[in-house]
Amino acid sequence: PAPAPPPTGRSKDSATGPPYFRQSPSPSSSSLPVGCIPYRVRDDNGEVEVLVICSRKKGASAGVLFPKGGWELDESMDEAARREALEEAGVRGETGQSLGRWCYQSRSYEATYEGYMFPLRVTDELERWPEMSGRGRTWVTVQDAMDRCPHLWMREALQRFADRVADAAL
Repeated sequence: PAPAPPPTGRSKDSATGPPYFRQSPSPSSSSLPVGCIPYRVRDDNGEVEVLVICSRKKGASAGVLFPKGGWELDESMDEAARREALEEAGVRGETGQSLGRWCYQSRSYEATYEGYMFPLRVTDELERWPEMSGRGRTWVTVQDAMDRCPHLWMREALQRFADRVADAAL
């Protein structure tokens, strides 16, 4: 796992709601999101596919995303990435070495985020998951995800992932 910077101070015991609906950052705060690129290798042709989700607020018309969310006080970054994959996309898997760190500006708040992304080799796809009513999920090619993802930093993480696939360094 990547070296761990200090946690953001959020807690699973927060009174703001269940763990998958954490309080939003205030306009002046910064947060440390952690996410993953869930992937599988198809048995029939060896092609790598990634699992994308749609925005809970904007739906599929806003493009596709990868699971990400806040890092809790009692977990490592790769544990946070696996938890977000379970909550938002309904998959379990094994994380690989961090794809890196990205800083980006929130579209909803006047906040800067420092996000980390991990590859997640999917080992189990659940029929039901916490955010299934608000998020669709779809397996797509890396190129399709690249074409449909509206966030530059996520596309950069996906390119790093694709480079690792090409180098067979997953």
